[in-house]
Amino acid sequence: MNRKQFLLTLSAAGLALALMPAGAALAQQSISSKDFQALSGHVPTEAAPGKIEVVEFFWYGCPHCYAFDPTISAWSKRKPEDVVFRRVHVPFFSRPHQQMFYALQAIGREDDDTRNVIFEAIQKQRKPMQQLDEMKEVLAAAKVDPKAFENAYNSFGVKTQIQRANKLATAYGIDGVPTLGINGRYTTSPSVAGSNERAIVVLDELIQRERGQQGADGAGK
Repeated sequence: MNRKQFLLTLSAAGLALALMPAGAALAQQSISSKDFQALSGHVPTEAAPGKIEVVEFFWYGCPHCYAFDPTISAWSKRKPEDVVFRRVHVPFFSRPHQQMFYALQAIGREDDDTRNVIFEAIQKQRKPMQQLDEMKEVLAAAKVDPKAFENAYNSFGVKTQIQRANKLATAYGIDGVPTLGINGRYTTSPSVAGSNERAIVVLDELIQRERGQQGADGAGK
């Protein structure tokens, strides 16, 4: 290829990239080791054989988690069928928030609408939600049964879930949120990847790597 042909090709490629949707442009970028961390050992997952587990470690009181929630929630609705997604509320900063999360999970009300009500109350209305009475008052806006919530909040089952969450956060080495754990082998986050959208690009690539690894392990058996 001569210089003129090269310049024409380069110009066309640049125009195509400029016209490409932002998400597609991000997908074209290959991820690097700076975009994620590989764990030194494998953290056990709760996913069934053949499934890939993604965990979002978060905290209701974290403004970055609030900003990331629409992005990760949208991803969770389009995730591949072989991927299992779950959220884990971290133990640091606010034990009552963590207890609230697992109480809502216990009564089947840890959903997008309820989570958004909590985020809005803490992040925009500046309600600390550290006391049970205030929690019930705020959650009433999401039509959460106050008695069922209080019973779950003080239950042994919720205490057990908190202990499991704390052990998982320790095993993953979580020291900031939001952080994504991928199949017990990797972590990434918006701060590491560079943006909320870029974190999803990295997440999808790491899922693909895990899928390939599982295929290789199966072929070797």
